[in-house]
Formats: sequence, structure tokens, C-alpha cells
Amino acid sequence: MNDIRRTILWVIFGFSMVLLWDKWQLHNGNKATFFPTTPAVTAPAANAPASGAAGAASVPSASSASVPAPAAVAAAGASAVPGQAAPAAKRERVEVKTDLYRLTFDTEGGSLVHAELLQHIDMTDKTRNFLLLDESAQRVYVAQTGLVGGTFPTHKTAMTVVPGPRELKDGEDSISIRFESPEQGGVKLAKTWTIKRGAYDIAVKHEVVNTGTAAVSPQLYLQLVRDGNKPPGESSFYSTFTGPAVYTDAKKYQKVEFKDIENGKVDIPKDSPNGYVAMVQHYFATAWLLADGVQRELFTRKVDTNLYSVGMLTPLGSIEPGATKAIDARLFAGPQVETMMEKLSPGLELVKDYGWLTILSKPLYWLLDQLHKILNNWGWAIVALVLLLKIAFYWLNAKAYASMAKMKAINPKIMEMRERLKDKPQQMQQEMMRIYREEKVNPMGGCFPIMIQIPVFIALYWVLLSSVEMRNAPWIGWIKDLSTPDPFFILPLLMTVSSLVQTALNPAPPDPLQAKMMWFMPLIFSVMFFFFPAGLVLYWLTNNILSIAQQWIINTRMGVPPQFNLPKFK
Repeated sequence: MNDIRRTILWVIFGFSMVLLWDKWQLHNGNKATFFPTTPAVTAPAANAPASGAAGAASVPSASSASVPAPAAVAAAGASAVPGQAAPAAKRERVEVKTDLYRLTFDTEGGSLVHAELLQHIDMTDKTRNFLLLDESAQRVYVAQTGLVGGTFPTHKTAMTVVPGPRELKDGEDSISIRFESPEQGGVKLAKTWTIKRGAYDIAVKHEVVNTGTAAVSPQLYLQLVRDGNKPPGESSFYSTFTGPAVYTDAKKYQKVEFKDIENGKVDIPKDSPNGYVAMVQHYFATAWLLADGVQRELFTRKVDTNLYSVGMLTPLGSIEPGATKAIDARLFAGPQVETMMEKLSPGLELVKDYGWLTILSKPLYWLLDQLHKILNNWGWAIVALVLLLKIAFYWLNAKAYASMAKMKAINPKIMEMRERLKDKPQQMQQEMMRIYREEKVNPMGGCFPIMIQIPVFIALYWVLLSSVEMRNAPWIGWIKDLSTPDPFFILPLLMTVSSLVQTALNPAPPDPLQAKMMWFMPLIFSVMFFFFPAGLVLYWLTNNILSIAQQWIINTRMGVPPQFNLPKFK
């Protein structure tokens, strides 16, 4: 009767885990794995014309602090009214190529609307380079700037591109492209984008010229606009964050879900003298950076259906007639290489999402990076890092395996007692506790040392999942990319075998049903590893092999010859 009850409970537990997995997948924006449902149809912003998708509606409002008093408006008089708008220039796309980028700028606002990373291959189509920014019928993800606080030039203003070189030549360190707006609201705006060789941060200089006869106080906005869709090629078996992020010294790093913007539930600092705004996805990010000490107002907003923005407003102060004021910003658009981002801006490396175990993940990544510098292969660096961790935790593991060896030594006595008292469960429990007490065995003694190590290995899991260095990084032979699943499933099969060997080496639980579950669980979890990146499977396989070797050695030293406890399915 007890066995039937336990079987029913295990079935309920397993089914609950399946339902929880599907709910977790849906919560993270993925399709349900086991019971997919037809999602509600949301009209993507990309179905609209690209020029309108991130159009006038995406111009942020000026903060109330920048609105001039009525007296100031009266003093300005008619001269403050913008003159006849200049004839609209023909809209065109301008391409700039460097060693790292192929960028496309739009003369409408001088915005960056296309960023192709030449050093990174697309995961879904290996014949193409990875596309980070894009404004097309399929997706919207652009970087825009402009002025608010009056009828000033915005990212919708037709600008003129200044003639100049469009490709970074050998021997040159940087290349610039300049856009100039017509007079609008008594103001002219010039944007100069400067791309440096070998750098993923692009300098953007804004020069504001007061061409009117009255002082003006515009605000500069810097924003990233993108649709709320997950990047193509995302796995259904693990979830990574996609969306806006904000960093300030006051509240540190904050991720913002698209649904929170939709529901008006975003809680970020309104004003700050430091920090950045970013759009984050797996392996890559974009971020607007201003110098520390420059006052800024942070914002997120819904621009259109399935279209969102995150940005900063910074006041330029009063600009007298005929005067020019310049402000420098930088746009980071590239891979989440932690060591590179640490040098660009405080806290920028946090866009590489390690979750709640960042405090453990950062030193593990540092150690992995140092090992890669020595071995020059990310696969072998993973193997070496797991080996070092096993050495560091040797004594904890030794205690765990010693406890397991003692359990294995008394297991025949336990099994005989269970068979003898199978109809007297209460007496069976008392007798079992007596045996444990006399033999000085703690049945939980093998669990605690292993549980202490679990956070470290979970942190290492996130390091390997989040590190862009794994993309297209080969290991040996058939493993050409550690960030994608093993094409021949050799590593997952080896990992499954190693998990079963580990199970066979452990003492069999006295309860027959538990013994069966001990064999089913490795098989169930191994299924997921067939779809995990090869780097993660390599890490787990290495850990299993080293654990088996350590357990074998410790059992032999304790006089408990290793033996395989094979399952008995009757």
C-alpha cells in the first residue's frame, strides 16, 4: 500500500514539474515545451513601415524643469517663433565600415539604424555576420538622439550628411561621419559619430548652435528603441534576459521587463549624476554613456505596439544667441566581454547577467579568462577550471564520499533488516536508527558537503551560459562552437553514461521505489543536456568524471571496494 501511495506521489510530482517547466518557459517569453498553446496575436511594430515604427511618438517629452517661465516666453516675443522650415532633404542611408563594424546611418535624425558586427557570426545563419541594430520589416532596434524643450531638431529631422571617407583605411585609427540639421526653432544641431579602430564604444559629439535672437535652454535626449521580441535562435531549454537595463550608483544595476513598461510598473531613479541606460540580450548589449557628473533624467516608455525605449535626458543650460554648446556621449554596441566593459564605464560589465550569484560568478570568470590566456582554448580552459574547483573542494568531497562508503558498507545489514521487518514499519525505523547509531553513520553526512558546493557550480553554469567568448569557440574535433549543442550528441551521451556510473557507485537506497527513482532522475535530466550548449555539457561531463575518480579512490582507501549497484526493476 505504501509503495502504491509513493508511486502516485512520484507521478504527481513529475507531472507538476512538467507543468512548472512550461509555466517558467512562458514566463520568460518562450514557447511551452510539453503543452504548447496558441499565443495571443500581438501586432509587431515591425509590420509598420520602418520609418514610422520609431517615429515622432518616440520623441521623449522635456522635463518640467526645462519649461521656460511665461515671462521668458513673452520677452522672447515673435523672434522665438520658428521660421519657415527648411525644405526636407532627400532621406538616405549612409554606410560606414571599420575593422569591427558595418554601420548604417539614416539622414533622418542622423540615427544609427543598422550595426553589423564583423567579428561575430550569426547563430541562425553561419554565412552572415551578427546583426545587432536593425530597422527593417522584421525588427526594430535603433539608437537615436535629439533635442527637446522647444521645436528643436529631433531624430525625425531631415539632416545633411557632410561628405567624407566611409571606410576605415589601413593605418588609420578612427573615422568620423557628421550630420547637420537645418535651423529649427532657432537652433541648429550637428552630430559627429567617431568610430575607433578595435573599439566597440562610438563617440557621439552633439553641437548645438543658437541661431536665433533669444537664449534657449534645450535638453539632449539619448535613447535606444527596440521591439519586445526575443532575439532569433534563442533556446527553449534555458532562458536569458532581453530588455532595458539602468545603472546608477544609488540603485546599482536594474533590469526592466518589457511587460513592466507596458503596465507602468517601472521603478528606476528619475534623476542621477551618473550611470547609463542599456538594451540587453544574450551575449550582446547597447548602452548610452555620459561622463560622470553630468546630470541626467532616466526614462523608459512604450513607443508603440510592441515597441519600447530607454533613454536619458540631460539639460544643456542656457545658450545665448550666436553661442554654441557641445556635449559628448558614447554609444556602446557590441559583445558582453566583461574585461572590456569594465574599462568603459562603472557597472557596465553588469549587463552580462549572472543573476543572484554575481558575487561568485565574477571571480570564476576571471579565473576562466586567466586559464584561457595560458591554454588558448576555451574548451580546455573549462576542463582546467573544473579540475581546480575539484581540487579546492577535495576535502569536502572526501567527507561526503567517506560517508557514502560507510553507508555502502552497512547496506547489506540494512537490506536484511528491511526484509525481515517489512510488515512492521515502525519497528523497522527504530531498528534502522539503532544501526546508524551503532555504526556511527549519518545518513545525511554525504549531502551537506555537496550542498555547500552547489552555489559555486551554479555560478559556473551562469558564467559559461553568459560568456560571449563561447560563441563560435572550438574545442576539439567535432566541437566547433561551444555555445551551440553538440551536433552529434557525443558529449550528452557521455554525460548520461557518467551520470549513470555515478548512480551505480552510490549506495542503493533501502526503499526500492527510491532506488528506481535514483536511476530514472539522471536519465530524465540528461534529456535536457542534449539541447544545452556544448560548453555547459563539457563542464558537467568533466565534473562527473572527476567525481567518479575521486569516489573510486576514497572508497578503495577506506577498504570498501567500489562496486556497481545495478538497478532491479521488478
